[in-house]
Amino acid sequence: MTAFGKQLIQAAKEVRAIASGEADPATYRVRTPADVDVKAIRTGQKLTQAEFAARYGFPIGTLRDIEQGRVKPDASTRAYLMVISKEPAAVQRALEAA
Repeated sequence: MTAFGKQLIQAAKEVRAIASGEADPATYRVRTPADVDVKAIRTGQKLTQAEFAARYGFPIGTLRDIEQGRVKPDASTRAYLMVISKEPAAVQRALEAA
């Protein structure tokens, strides 16, 4: 099993503990990176800006603004981008099923 897979299992156990009342949800913190290199994530997948935007639900203008440094993505967008960078196929499957 990959390190990422082990982290997902641990996260699921923590979520279950919070949901069942065994853990205090106030102790849980999501940590997102301060910066995300969106262009590197996109080019690593060999996608154009238009393809990446369409695949993952970003407005093309927003994607361009982020890549060119005019806009800094908020914490939830940075977290989403990190998931895309680590597990793009899982994100695509989830979005296709929605």
